[in-house]
Amino acid sequence: MLVEDDFMIGKAIQEALQDASYAADWVKDGQAALSALGCQHYDLVLLDLGLPGKDGLDVLHSIRGQDNPVPLLIITARDGLDDRLRGLDGGADDYVPKPFEMAELLARMRAVFRRKGGAAAPMLGNGVVALDPATREASVAGGAPVQLSGREFALLQALLVRPGAILSRSDLEDRIYGWGQEVESNAVEFLIHALRRKLGSEVIKNVRGVGWMVSKSA
Repeated sequence: MLVEDDFMIGKAIQEALQDASYAADWVKDGQAALSALGCQHYDLVLLDLGLPGKDGLDVLHSIRGQDNPVPLLIITARDGLDDRLRGLDGGADDYVPKPFEMAELLARMRAVFRRKGGAAAPMLGNGVVALDPATREASVAGGAPVQLSGREFALLQALLVRPGAILSRSDLEDRIYGWGQEVESNAVEFLIHALRRKLGSEVIKNVRGVGWMVSKSA
């Protein structure tokens, strides 16, 4: 979720996130962010501080005060030391001053994902399939890397972040579609079929009537 009140900045970041295969929901004030977090699971929050109504630091304190461990990066024009300390000590996982290059923000997001997932290596994997979030390439058992489409990458990443966990159709749709995007019929099945063709039929397992999973690391 992106929390940003500036229309031009918010639109540019949302489009860049979508180009990088993230399903990005964009809200424009702090209360809307808290309401969205109350009814939807997010993998990461990008939080501006200078928000109308409820300041970004207040939003951060509300999130952490509810023991919500969602990864959170502050993105803000406030670059003073006191602001950075309040943000990081208040529970933010990183602090990115504006203006920033989108490539750096994406790299910082990947680093936070790795830390939250307990992994130090840049690759995601379960001992069978490995995924490079920086290049969107996947490989099986040390084989040649295969380039994935944006939505193929988003689906496989969602499964590899939680190996052994079963994700339902709605879980996976949330990770490949943002608000307002039309969910295509049978999109999840189509993407899984495409990934199996590229990586092998055993990489993604179907749990009948429940969802899909990848095996835990050996």
